[in-house]
Amino acid sequence: MPSTGPGFFSDGDILDHTPAADVGAGQVVVMGELVSVAPRPIAAGKLGAVIVDGVVALPCATGATGAQGSVVFYSTASGVANASTGTYAGKLAAARVVGDSTVQVLLNVGR
Repeated sequence: MPSTGPGFFSDGDILDHTPAADVGAGQVVVMGELVSVAPRPIAAGKLGAVIVDGVVALPCATGATGAQGSVVFYSTASGVANASTGTYAGKLAAARVVGDSTVQVLLNVGR
């Protein structure tokens, strides 16, 4: 729905998105410099919703650690969250330990 002028439009925690390819539920979607997660499947070319705010679980490679509040990036090349490469995703909402296969990330919170 297009905006008709100044004023409140939405809370901004969920955005409309029309993907070029099918997106699965829980899949990470990077839109420019914005990392999001699809709460439900979205068919290619169809309008759906993605989460851009709040705490979500992102896949990560095991073996690394991180303190709560550490910066998190998401690499579309590897498909995992990490501490240094890819698109800025947010900050760790909880500490990351060596065996974790996912990390809790507060999405798109300040840099």
